Amino acid sequence: MKRIVTFGEVMGRFCPSGFKRFRQSMPGEMELTFAGAEANVAASISLLGGSSRFVTALPKHDIANACIASLNTVGIDTSCIVQSEAGRLGLYFLETGANQRPSRVIYDRGYSSVSMTPPSEYNWTEALKDAAWLHTTGITPALSQNAAEATLASLKEAKSHDLQTSLDLNFRGKLWKWEEGKSSRELARETIAKLLPYVDVVIANEEDASDTLGIEAENTDVHSGRIDASKYTQVAEKIVERFPNVSKVAITLRESISASHNNWGAMLYDATSRASRFAPTIDGNYQPYEIRNIVDRVGGGDSFGAGLIFALNTPDLSEPPQAIAFAVAASCLAHSIYGDFNYSTRTEVEALLKSGGSGRVVR
Repeated sequence: MKRIVTFGEVMGRFCPSGFKRFRQSMPGEMELTFAGAEANVAASISLLGGSSRFVTALPKHDIANACIASLNTVGIDTSCIVQSEAGRLGLYFLETGANQRPSRVIYDRGYSSVSMTPPSEYNWTEALKDAAWLHTTGITPALSQNAAEATLASLKEAKSHDLQTSLDLNFRGKLWKWEEGKSSRELARETIAKLLPYVDVVIANEEDASDTLGIEAENTDVHSGRIDASKYTQVAEKIVERFPNVSKVAITLRESISASHNNWGAMLYDATSRASRFAPTIDGNYQPYEIRNIVDRVGGGDSFGAGLIFALNTPDLSEPPQAIAFAVAASCLAHSIYGDFNYSTRTEVEALLKSGGSGRVVR
């Protein structure tokens, strides 16, 4: 596999232990890890056995150096990370939900290094050297105009090098605030529309297309946990109709019965064959994984994107039925692992595909 490059922000993640609430934990101990959508994808690809490089901007200090070291420990190439005096390390705080109490995220990302670094500061030629693929998300351009322009520059540069590109729409309403007079959705839709002409593979969750493109699935109410999976082919078709350069659309289908119990599956639409593949399936029929007692769902979509990109770049996994099945199985396992990174190997993912998820002890 040639190298997969991802571009975006990595942050410090603070989380109370177990399922404690913020008010129970502060003042007191909090668990610190490093995470961010694009870094999560790079980590998962590396842990699956692929080759990844992560591009971002960080300040010059010991905590940022510790962040880089943590990325190195999972095999990510960090040689193209820009470190400067501008900005700070972004943070986010996660309160893990349980049962009927949802998880909560509080962002502290203002004036982060990525949001303050212009496109010209990144060495795109070096970053994309020996690469086959560039992946980014709709989170990074939500941070600032600088970050939006850098995201667009990365995609344009990748296409000029004939790389495949992917964009996870990843709408975050709390972040799209950098242009006064526009709502989060208005600014997101305007910006994402400028990125998508340079994207080959679009990745989204069950509501991202509605938030960022105004394309809604019929018979679906994600907030009540009701999803009609069959309607997402129409969503994909409308995306490809609007952006004919897009060759594939992958959409995760999460049914949230509670914070601890989700049904999980996905669809992959191929524009060439005009066919959709769903996973997982039983006897040819879509049957999502029923995930109970979720350990940590944050980063689940990133692990799906990583699994899909890994599969599409692996010859014996690259056909749509195998690719989508692998991606969903990889992201299913991520729900059992604390933190944003999916510490699952290819062997473990394929074991789930074969076993159906019995969870029996491996001896």
